[in-house]
Amino acid sequence: MTTLMSHTLCLKDSTPFSLSHSAPAYVHNRTHTRWRSPQAAVIPNLHLPMRSYEVKNRTYVDDIKSLRLITAVKTPYLPDGRFDLEAYDALVNMQINGGAEGIIVGGTTGEGQLMSWDEHIMLIGHTINCFGTNIKVIGNTGSNSTREAIHATEQGFAVGMHAALHINPYYGKTSMEGLIAHFESVLSMGPTIVYNVPSRTSQDIPPHVIHSIAENPNLAGVKECLGNERIKQYTDNNRIVVWSGNDDECHDSRWSYGATGVISVTSNLVPRLMRQLMVDGKNDSLNSKLRPLMEWLFTEPNPIGINTAFAQLGVSRPVFRLPYVPLPLHKRVEFVELVNEIGRENFVGKKDVQVLDDDDFILIGRY
Repeated sequence: MTTLMSHTLCLKDSTPFSLSHSAPAYVHNRTHTRWRSPQAAVIPNLHLPMRSYEVKNRTYVDDIKSLRLITAVKTPYLPDGRFDLEAYDALVNMQINGGAEGIIVGGTTGEGQLMSWDEHIMLIGHTINCFGTNIKVIGNTGSNSTREAIHATEQGFAVGMHAALHINPYYGKTSMEGLIAHFESVLSMGPTIVYNVPSRTSQDIPPHVIHSIAENPNLAGVKECLGNERIKQYTDNNRIVVWSGNDDECHDSRWSYGATGVISVTSNLVPRLMRQLMVDGKNDSLNSKLRPLMEWLFTEPNPIGINTAFAQLGVSRPVFRLPYVPLPLHKRVEFVELVNEIGRENFVGKKDVQVLDDDDFILIGRY
């Protein structure tokens, strides 16, 4: 004869209780207004497996806050779609020689959205290994999944990145409380830049969310794409560090609205000129000179323009990971004219700029 045994559960620091007909359906904790899962209640969020206390290469938040020109660097590809690390290394060296103080690895411009996490972390680690003593390396380890963002950020700091870039959860989106909880989950790991780009996420990160997380010592600042009036809200009274996320506004952001600098796409092409724009004082003439190039780069969604430009300059192969395709012929002709107007000597690379035929481009869907 089989005896039916009752199941007994134990809660931490409490006496056992039996699930009988007289037992309550749940245990109510009167000291908390919001329910927490037992695991979240018992296990503190310390990220123990990946944490390191080694300090010789540690970057402090103030080291990130002082950066004025950060380039969102492009990722070049080989004809089979793998990373072209030789071309990538040359691009990073061009940024260092051009005066950029930091680079974003695997951001929107670097097509992190088309990378596996293995590729992503490998590229961050490679960049740190080769260039980490000469430029600040900021890994884009953000995700719309908090779990993925935590894991990728742990790995990014474990391979040595100096700071993380975190976007708000996109597509699925969340509540304002959810935004705060998401950012708090990743801020504990190291210096962090929060990235607000509603045109891509369909959700603004409003100032009260930034103010809620601003007391965390790891918040380096905000990459803000909502314009100069929003930037002014941070810089006027709260002294929150802000980088403009819009190249066409960054000159005024820096010199009229209090931004520390820019996280730039255009600096991939003309790093020395963008450094002048951010470091050497107000320069309306140079800003006007670069505006047509900035507008051309964003004719179609980034990174289509920068990918096309690099191919035309011969500093990367004309290889596109789909769904990105090159700008059409008439826009490529416009780019040649822009390079000649601004001066080829101001652009990266040494080859003559070319229009390229449609058949010169390689489009890859599987890699």
